[in-house]
Amino acid sequence: MSNYEEIKKLVESSRKIFSNINESTKNDIRSKYGMLTEQPVEKEKEVVIGQEKKDSEDIGTPRDKQKAFRIQGNILVLHGKEETDLQLTTDEKNAFTESVDEFRTEVAELVEFGKLNIFDNNVEWSGKILELDLEFFYVINEPHGIYINGQMVKVDQEYLEMVGKVQSFYEKFKNKWSKIVASRQDKI
Repeated sequence: MSNYEEIKKLVESSRKIFSNINESTKNDIRSKYGMLTEQPVEKEKEVVIGQEKKDSEDIGTPRDKQKAFRIQGNILVLHGKEETDLQLTTDEKNAFTESVDEFRTEVAELVEFGKLNIFDNNVEWSGKILELDLEFFYVINEPHGIYINGQMVKVDQEYLEMVGKVQSFYEKFKNKWSKIVASRQDKI
């Protein structure tokens, strides 16, 4: 049995034992033996599709309102301070579906897209290219707003070509969504 498996079993056993003990006894045991404790895991926030989320904690400022839309299986989230900021236009919906389709055509077909977040002066989009286990993140309000993350990625010709495609698509993405952001600001 590997060290990882041993530690995993010990942690599971500790959790079972501690689940049946009251909190004051748990604290006494922790302090007496100098035990390390796990940080509490926050529940994953549920995405409410088509409804406003107030007081966002995960993206934007705490006073931002959010409204998420599921469009062809992908999620677009509008952020704003007023109810009018949360109205999805046909142009925004079309730009989103075009971006997804164009990415699949020009960069990679096997992609898990993250949420596309539209703020008053920015757009952020992420995803994971499955064939290379490569994550990308686009942000349009930076000069070179492309970020890539991967675990032990082999840097070969295929990888370099994919990075080139991700970079080329970013310019197209930035141009398209900069226009959308500008049109949203004109409404203000």
